[in-house]
Amino acid sequence: MILNLFEHITRSADCEEKGLHVGGVYCPEIRERGVRVGFEIIDLYSQAHGILASIHLQGRSRIGRYVVNIDDLTHIGVNALETAMKTADVILLDEVGPMEMQGRDFQEAVLRALASSKPIIGVIHWRMQHPIVEAIRKRSDVSIMEVTLQNRETLHSDILKRLTEDSQKAIS
Repeated sequence: MILNLFEHITRSADCEEKGLHVGGVYCPEIRERGVRVGFEIIDLYSQAHGILASIHLQGRSRIGRYVVNIDDLTHIGVNALETAMKTADVILLDEVGPMEMQGRDFQEAVLRALASSKPIIGVIHWRMQHPIVEAIRKRSDVSIMEVTLQNRETLHSDILKRLTEDSQKAIS
């Protein structure tokens, strides 16, 4: 559902038309024979792919049945956010959730992105209790929108409209 929203935003003619360059990171599911076995991590700028978490990995950093791949989270995720802060007009961040918060370097990159002047379209795990997530929820410059079955096909238009209105306000 979220990947669909992010795909809509990154491929939107509105982004191209308005000259909005989008960067950041997203983490789609990995499925084998229809069963979720993990999550990929993808840098939107470089298209670098890695494994965020998988049932097939071994390691100590576990969330449920998944082992988090801190190396790919750091190498791909942190680099994606750093590049987006330098080159993108809008940063996409999927997601700030339990798996991503396993990486200290990723946490710090999220905080740097939040401190930047760039607008961020992000996903926060709705049950997540973490100081970074709580800080995001409390920010006065944050709008939280719930993705539902009813709005998932049109929410990208609402988000892009807000972004372009905000960027026009900043210019005038």
